[in-house]
Amino acid sequence: MGARIIELAAIRARRSATANYGTATKPEPRLIERFHFWSGASEKRYVHTVYGLLDCPELSRGTYVLARRDDAGRRTVLAVGRLTHASASLNLAEIRQRGATLGANEVHVHLLAATDHEMKLVEFDLRTGQLDAANAPSTVRH
Repeated sequence: MGARIIELAAIRARRSATANYGTATKPEPRLIERFHFWSGASEKRYVHTVYGLLDCPELSRGTYVLARRDDAGRRTVLAVGRLTHASASLNLAEIRQRGATLGANEVHVHLLAATDHEMKLVEFDLRTGQLDAANAPSTVRH
């Protein structure tokens, strides 16, 4: 078994040099679609990993957004919640059951909140920012 030492400074320098010469490749489209930012009522943005409803792995903790993505790529938030079970398989079962009931085809998971308190704050911020905005009457500006 061998080990390989990677010098991050050298890799960064190569990437920078490539970017400066205009030959950098664009990120793979599947990678771009793998992450999505949702904003809360506080206007803070939260990065989420995106999974198909049936492709979502078992998750031990985090905040999730259940969304419906249409053929044009527009996403509609259907629910915002928090994973509370000690069992990762129970969390997954809850997400799939709730998502199927609501007609979701995507699960967006935010895993960066470190404590239960932070997860509650993220959940509340996203819920009030996304669901309240979706239910608010639209206004026409002239």
